[in-house]
Formats: sequence, C-alpha cells, structure tokens
Amino acid sequence: MTDKAEIADSNDLQQGHPAQGQFIYSPTANPSAAASTTTAAVPPPTNEVKGNNGLPPPQQQHHPGSNSNGKADGKDLQVEEAEHHEHKDEISPELEALLNTDPMHGLDDAEVEKRLADFGPNELKEDKKNPLLKFLGYFTGAIAYLIEVACIISAVVGDWLDFGIILALLLVNASIGFIEEAKAESALDALRQTLALKTRCWRNGHLVELDTVALVPGDVIVLRLGDIIPADGRLLGIGATGEATEGDLLIDQSALTGESLPINKKKGDVVYSSSIVKQGQQMAVVTKTGVNTFIGRAANLISITTDEGHFQKIINKIGNFLILITVVLVGIILIYQLVHFHGTEEGKVLTVLGKVLVLTVAAIPVGLPTVMSVTMAVGAKQLAAKKVIVKRLTAVEEMASVSVLCSDKTGTLTLNELTFDEPYLTNNYTADDILLYSYLAAEPGANDPIELAVRTAAEEQLPLLQNRTHKHDVPGFKVTSFLPFNPATKLTQATITNKESGETFKVAKGAPQVIIKLVGGDDDAVRAVNVLAKRGLRALGVARTRGGSMDEFELIGMISLIDPPRPDSAETIARCKHMGVDVKMVTGDQLIIAKEVSHRLGLTRVILDANHLVDPDKSDEEVTEHCIRADGFAQVIPEHKYRVVELLQKRGIIVGMTGDGVNDAPALKKANVGIAVHGCTDAARSAADIVLLAPGLSTIVDGLMTSRAIFQRMRSYALYRITSTIHFLIFFFVVVMAYDWSLPARLLILICILNDLATLVIAVDNAQLSPHPDKWRIGQLIFMSFTLGILLTALSFAHFFIFWKHFHYEPLTTPGNGPEHRLESVMYLHISSAPHFVIFSTRLTGYFWVNLPSPMFAAVIIGTQIIALLMVVFGGLTPKIPFSQAIVILLISFMYFIFLDVVKVQLFKMWSFELTAQFVRTPARRKKLKERTVRKKQQEAVWKDIDKIREVVLKLKCLEALNEQPQEEGQTMEDPQVWEEKRRTMEEEHNADKREIGEEEIKGMEVANAEEHRNLADQNGAGGSGTEAVGAVDEKHEYVEGEQQHVQGQR
Repeated sequence: MTDKAEIADSNDLQQGHPAQGQFIYSPTANPSAAASTTTAAVPPPTNEVKGNNGLPPPQQQHHPGSNSNGKADGKDLQVEEAEHHEHKDEISPELEALLNTDPMHGLDDAEVEKRLADFGPNELKEDKKNPLLKFLGYFTGAIAYLIEVACIISAVVGDWLDFGIILALLLVNASIGFIEEAKAESALDALRQTLALKTRCWRNGHLVELDTVALVPGDVIVLRLGDIIPADGRLLGIGATGEATEGDLLIDQSALTGESLPINKKKGDVVYSSSIVKQGQQMAVVTKTGVNTFIGRAANLISITTDEGHFQKIINKIGNFLILITVVLVGIILIYQLVHFHGTEEGKVLTVLGKVLVLTVAAIPVGLPTVMSVTMAVGAKQLAAKKVIVKRLTAVEEMASVSVLCSDKTGTLTLNELTFDEPYLTNNYTADDILLYSYLAAEPGANDPIELAVRTAAEEQLPLLQNRTHKHDVPGFKVTSFLPFNPATKLTQATITNKESGETFKVAKGAPQVIIKLVGGDDDAVRAVNVLAKRGLRALGVARTRGGSMDEFELIGMISLIDPPRPDSAETIARCKHMGVDVKMVTGDQLIIAKEVSHRLGLTRVILDANHLVDPDKSDEEVTEHCIRADGFAQVIPEHKYRVVELLQKRGIIVGMTGDGVNDAPALKKANVGIAVHGCTDAARSAADIVLLAPGLSTIVDGLMTSRAIFQRMRSYALYRITSTIHFLIFFFVVVMAYDWSLPARLLILICILNDLATLVIAVDNAQLSPHPDKWRIGQLIFMSFTLGILLTALSFAHFFIFWKHFHYEPLTTPGNGPEHRLESVMYLHISSAPHFVIFSTRLTGYFWVNLPSPMFAAVIIGTQIIALLMVVFGGLTPKIPFSQAIVILLISFMYFIFLDVVKVQLFKMWSFELTAQFVRTPARRKKLKERTVRKKQQEAVWKDIDKIREVVLKLKCLEALNEQPQEEGQTMEDPQVWEEKRRTMEEEHNADKREIGEEEIKGMEVANAEEHRNLADQNGAGGSGTEAVGAVDEKHEYVEGEQQHVQGQR
C-alpha cells in the first residue's frame, strides 16, 4: 500500500531544505493564477530562488548544476524511469516456430492456405438468436407457466372469456419486454467494427494490400502512423523496406487496456489488435488472429455471459412460492370435489375443472408481470428524459439493489485526455512562463497527445494566445527555426526572436533527463521529477538559453501532465457512498497513476495490482475478500475485470459496472447493471444495460434515485399481491371444503381484472427512497404476506358468518341472482375492497401517513371500490344490498387497513437478519451470521485503536496550547477546562458516529478505518501502520502525560 511518504522526499523536508520548486499536489491549485506573461515582460535569466505552491524558498541560493540535496557523498541523483507493467501473452513453442517468417518475403500462398485452415479467419463470429425464439423466451418463468396452464385449462373446459383475458395478459407482458429490449445492439458486431478493414502485408515477396480477415499467424505487416492494428503482433524493429528504424512506435491502446498515456513499443514488444499507431513506423509479425487475440478473448467473455438476471430470479422465487400454495390448495379442492360428487353431474371432470379454474385464475397474480413491466417502462421513460437510456428493462429494478459500483478509470472517471497539471518551477519563472515557452517549442499540428495537451493548456490559460488572428502566431514573438522531435535526441528545439527587444534565444522541451543534462545537471529538478513519477504524472522539461548566449541553457521547470478526473466524478462518488454504494476503480492503467487519481477522487489509496486476482496461493474466498476491501485494482486486463465482478456476485453482492472501452465490455455484460458512459465505444455501448448520453457521471445518481423509487413501488405491489393471493386461497379453500360455497365466476374474474388494472397506476405513485441499496428479502416478504393474509382471512370469515348468522344471508350453492344470494354481494364487496386498501399500507415500511400516496393513485384505488359499491347497491351483476350495509362494509375495509398498517410497522421493527437466521437456520444464513459477528468484533477492535490515537492527538493539541506564549497584548492562553470540554465534545461526537453505523456499513469498513489509523499515526510521527503504529502511539502517549505533568508543575 502506498504511504504518504511516497508523495514527497522526506529527507529534504526533515532537513528543513525542500527542493527548489518542490510541491505536493493540491486540488485547489490553479496554474493560471500566476502572473500573466506579456510580450514585454519575459522574465530575464536570474539566479534568484523562488518557492512554489506555498512552500518556503530554500535556505541557500541555488545554481543549476549544484548539488543541493544535502547528500554527503556528493553523488548525482538520477531520474528514475517509471517501470511500465503490461500483461504478457504466452506464445506456445509450436506457434513460436511459425513466426520466423522472412520479413522481406512473407508467406507464400500455400502456407497461407494451410494456416488459414488451422487458425481460421481473422474475424469474430457471432451466433445470432432467432427473434421468434427470443420473443417466446418472455413466456418462461414460474408465474408465466402457471398462467399458461390456466389458459390451457380454460380452453379445454370451453371458458373462452377467461381464455381471452389470460392470453391477452400474457401477450401484453411479453410484448413490453420484447419491444423495450429489441433496441439493444449486438456487442460482437460492435467489436467487429473496431477492427481494421485493410492492411499492408508481405506475401510472396511483394508488399500488398489485403483484407484483414485474410491474415494468419506468421504474416509480416507494416504499421505506420494512423493505422488500426489488424491483429496481435510482435514488432520487428525494421521499416517497410527492411531499413533500421529510429525510435519506438507510439501506440494508443487506451480503449483496450485503459492506459491513459500512449505506450512506447520497441523491437520485440507485442502490439494488440484494434490499438492505434500514434507515431512511428515498423513492421510486425502477426502472432495471434481472430478469437485468440486480446480483443477476441474479450468477445468470447461477452458471448459466454448468459446468466439469468437478478430480477428474474426474484420473480421466479415469488412465483415458485405462489405456485406451491396454489397447486396444493387447489389440488386438494379438486380431489375433494371429484370424490365428494363422484357419480353425479357435478362430479364430472370438466365440471370440477371449470370450478377449480375460476379459483386458480382469481388466485394467480396474472397481472404481476404486467404491473412490474409497466412500472419499469415508466421508470425507463423518466430516465430517458435525463439522457439515461435503458436498454434492458429489468436493469431499472436491479440498479436499486446495486451495493458495489465497479468503474473503469480512463474515459469514465477521467476525461481520457492529457491536461496540464501543477508544474515544478525554478529560477523565478511562473506557471504562465513555462506554458508560454512550452508553446513556443511545440510543433504545430503534430498528432501527439503530449504536444496537444501543451498547446491546449497554453491557449486556454494565457491571455496572450487568445483572440489571435492567426492560430500559429504568437504575438510579440517569431519562431525563426524549429527542430522537431527526434526519437534519438528526445527533445524539440525552437529559435525565437522577441520582436519588441530584438533578443534571440532558444527554447528546448523534452524528456526530463535530457533537459536536465542540457542545463548542466540539477539535483533538485531530478528529485522533483522522481516525485512526479511516483505520483504517476508524466513530466516534460523546459529550458531556455541565458541572455547573450545561444549555447548555455537554464532550467525553467518541469511540466506535469495527467489524465484528470471528470469535473463531477468526485462528487458522484461521494453521493454514491452517501447512498450506500461502494465505488471501486478497476483499471488497466499503471498502479501509481491509479493511486493518484484515486486520491483526487476522494477514495483511499488501497489500490491493488492484478496479481492479487490471480494469485495461485490464495483461494477464491481470500481473493473475494480482497475485492470487497480494496478501493480498486490496477494493471488489469478484461479477464481480470470480469473476474472481479464474478467474485463479488458469487458473494451475493449486486454489482454495477461503468466503462467506455472494449476492455470494459465483458465486465459490463457480466455485471448485474452495466453502464456505458458518454463517448464510449460501440462495444461498450452494446454490452451495457444502460447508456449515458450526457457527459459526466452525475446521471448515475439520478439513475440510482429513480431505480430506488421504482423498486419501492414494485415491492409494495408484490407485498400487496402476495397478501391478496394468500388471503383469497385460504378463505375459499375453507368455505369450499366446509360449505361447498364460492363466488360466481363472473365476480371472481371481475375482482381480478379491476383490482390489477387499477394498481397499474402504482407506476406513478409517490415513493419513499431508501438511504441504502434495496433488497427484496424474500423471507421477510413472504412472512409479512402470510401475516397480513391471515388477518385479512379472519376479517373475511367475520363478514361471512355475521351476515349469514345475524342477517340470514344464506351461502347457497345453487346459481342465481335473486335476493337470496345477497351473501355473494356482501363477500364480493368485502373481498374487492379489504385487500385492495392494504396497498396503501404496503407502500412503506413505516406508517402510511409518513409519505401519502399521489392523488392519482389514491383516486384510482378508491374509485375502483366506489364502482364495486355502486354495483352491489344498484344490482345487475350481483343482487342488491342496502346502501347502509354496503357503506359500512367499505368503511370497515378502510379502517381495517389502518390496523394492518400498525401490525406491519411493528413486524418491520422486530424483523432482523439475526431473527431470520434463528427461525430458519439454513447453512447459508448460519455462515452469514457468523461472518457478521466476526466483522463486528473486528470493527470494535479497530474503533478502540482509533480512540487511543485520537486521544493522543487531542492531548498533543492541549500540550501545544499550554506551551504557546501570548502573541498580542491582552491575549491569554486557553483555559484547560475549555480544552477538557472540547475533548468531551469530541468523544460524544465520536460515539455518536459509532452508534449511527448499522449493519450495512460494517462490511468493508476495516480498510477505510485502517487508512485513517495510519493517517492519524503519520500526523504525529508514529509512522507505519497496524500494531506498529499503535505501539508508537502508546510511547507518545506516555511522553505526553509526562510533559503535561511537567508543565503543570512549572505553572
């Protein structure tokens, strides 16, 4: 883990001799705040020392070439080259033997045909799914199967009304899902579009142009500026005609590996298919083609990712439960009816099936899939208005449950463009000066990201370069000669004339070690470059000649370049954390760069390299713990990103993934919710479930909030519908078995249709957002449904027996619509209203009045029951009953939902995972409970260590205040009682913080607290981490107590 000691050279700081221009990154620093450079005010050469970024100047004058590092041995410091870590592809000996092709002849036709048969064409194939089969796939699932069985039975018994209604609901539900998701593009098609179409290749002794699909391992291809590399290959270090090449090939492989900076590739290095040549020309021998390439393996990961969605799993669990109780209870009724009425007209199979069918259709939540789909479709439309396009409808629900958001760095959290960062300056030059001199030494129109970053920064920040008539002119200066970048010298050089003073001077810009050597050596500059390198920043040296000399150069400073975070990335991460979503950076970029960006984004520097993901000495369980506790991983390839997501999912975590490149596509596809950001590649867009059309990541928070609102609506409907089903089945099971009585089929179907259609408006209801990721908690859902369903059943039996025994409404089994069947009207109104009003309660976990329903939702629910009221009062489909009785039934149903609301709130208060684990002791729950207990103990131990360190910090502050002398007349030292009061307040706030931490936050907090542990120890000189830090703090604690006693004795 990177310590903060890596950020600055501790030797210099401890000796009171900071390097000239030494700085530590400050997010608030602004280079443009320096004094503007004008034509008449170019700073003259000077030996004066100027401190930068708020640090004091050195205690001695600094001259270029002097050793000012305080070293006794006098050895010169060296610029440390940052080691570049890159994934190495293994090549088998058999394949290696095929790569010894003569570069100037290439393969002959016979050999090409043989290798084409062995390795196949250089393309990515896709097995496309038949659209009809895809549509039929929407008719699968537990609830869908039950509805389809009911549909078949209704056709067998000739109940064509039920058949039409059920079939229509099935088609509507499937159509919504199919139409919404038919917009998704093929990920493999998009990957193919990233490949080059033509390439230049040596065949039969001739340099020819051919389709990239015809390449085979061993082919010799020519790579030059602007080419998209057509296959994985190994550089040969020679040009197209066999001549030796100067310098390296500059390759942009950011879309493949996530590296923010172009990579220098030399002879023998591997270049990857679909990366882009930014500078240079070389030949390469093809090593891998098609599905065996780097990008081909990513395509294969996408094609094998066909996991069932989280939402579909939940719906299937609910469906399996409903199927179980429906089949059991209806099956008992079926057997009873067949046995009891055996030999009679009522005992015929089709007659009994007809009766049972009506109960089954009324019990089955045929509207559940439709209501869920409509709710998600409405949410998708709301997100589309915020430029968030939902490609897979169920992703809207799954996003609400995301507790870990893995994010690519380059192009997602960052801008994927090099920008000017805080520079190192010397010799009294300013930030504007180094920008101007860098611009003068920049090659106009060069297709180089570093030159582009320099020119862009200068044009944006220097007033001198704004509002110019000619873009290539610099007012007041004239470039008389220009030496472009040469890979051998590693610098550019320009000869400049100041039009106002007539002075002519040279400016050089290039690699730091070259510029430092040009000025005669500068240990402070070397130290500054090494600090920048340790932070992952690219440095460029800038120097100019001294006045009166065209050969003697002096150092201006060092430009630092970085791919900066997007303006809203840090805020988005903070808001995600506030909503209970842990953000992890997963990048192919270098470890030091990842740590620097992580720091700027407000994450800790707990970034691990990819070796932790493939360590053969660690089990999957240990690697998963790394994934949970770390803030991210660096130097990863697509397979590693895929593995991170997969391991977290196996732990039961709902994972979101954001990305923009080809290397992100497999992880985007594997994640529960894949989010492709603005400006992403076609491959990422096609693999993702959600696509952001607006720049930045702030819309992710909008998506989280919208999805949580949708989740609450769907969960409230599910709780209501399962409760209604349980109530319906239990009540009718008992009355059919005991009294052979049931409601007429027309009334049962009417209840089913009217109530389910009315609840469709739940899609626009008000919702109370959860502060943490949502979970379905199926056990809790079913337990609550059973409890509420049984209480509703009790109310139904009360109505049944009171109106039978007291009002003498007989439960007749003969068909009819006369006054003697008034019990049917009573029970119809009750069964229609009592469960339906419960939806006002199931909307929230708290009391229903905390967040009132939307006017439209309330009006539709109440309006549906008013229709039922008018039907039983005026008759028609049911016998008439007195208005007074009808209104009392309706009021009782309404008041009873308030009683059920109180019961629901108390059940939610009592419910906990520990309670579930005790009552339903499954192996998985016991294991999870044990892990939570262990984590809680670990957390308590960490808090004790932090408490001890904070106590020492507070005592040190007290000691400093006691030793501090009054600075002004009348100023007095602070009363120790005041310090004691402050200490007590701090303890109370700290304890309050600990009390506020719930179960959701305990997971993964050890790393964050350990980081704070180290930071606090470092602030007080403890150094190190873990037990060593605590030991150092204990020593300091004893020292502070002794000092306090000494000071009190003096007073």
